[in-house]
Amino acid sequence: MPNPRPNPHPGRPRAFDREQAVLAAACLFWKSGYSGTSTRALTHALGISTSSLYAAFGSKAGLFEEAVRTYAERYREIYRQAVGERDIHVVVDRILTRSVQEFTQPADRHPGCLVTSAVLADSAETIDVRTYIADLHRDNEHTLLTRIQRAAGEGQLPVGASVSALTGLVQAVWHGLSVQSNLGVPRDELLAAADLAIRQFAGRSSADASPETA
Repeated sequence: MPNPRPNPHPGRPRAFDREQAVLAAACLFWKSGYSGTSTRALTHALGISTSSLYAAFGSKAGLFEEAVRTYAERYREIYRQAVGERDIHVVVDRILTRSVQEFTQPADRHPGCLVTSAVLADSAETIDVRTYIADLHRDNEHTLLTRIQRAAGEGQLPVGASVSALTGLVQAVWHGLSVQSNLGVPRDELLAAADLAIRQFAGRSSADASPETA
C-alpha cells in the first residue's frame, strides 16, 4: 500500500480553510483588539502553528489587515448597491438597514463591525489598516454625497436642502449604529433606530426644518 502523500505544511491541517481562519482571527481581534490578541491565541483559534500562520499571512499584522479588508469591503458593496436605487429614500433605507443586518450577523459567520473597532488598533504595525479604513469611510461618504446631489437635481429633495448636511446625517447614524452593534445592542433595536433616521430623512431637511418651540 503506498504511503500517504506528505503534508507540505506540517503545522497546518490538511483541511485548512482560509476563510474560516480569517473569520476566527477577526472574532478575536474584535473581542480583544489588535494588541490584546496574542499570536498564541491566534494559532490556537486557527488550529495552525506559528510558522504556518506566518507562511499563510506574513505576520500577525498581515492577518489583521486581511481580516479587516475581508469584512470592511462588504460595507463598500452595500453603498455601491444602494445608490443604484431610483428613490433617494430607498437608497438611505438600503444603506442603514443592510448595514445593521451585516453588523448583527451570527458570530459563526461574522466578527462584528471591524470597520469601527479596527480604527482603535493601537500599534504602529496597523497604521496601513487605519489609513485603509479612513479611505473606506471617505469613499462611502463620497458615493452617498454624489447620489444625494443627483437626487436634489432630480427634485427628490426640498429646494435648498443641504446635500452635505444630509450626507453627514446618514453617515453619523451609520457610525452610531456600528458602535452600538459592537456594544451588543440587539438587531431589532438597531433597526428601529435606523427606521427612525430614515423617516426623519424623508420628512425633514435642513431647508424646511423649523426650530422647536417651547
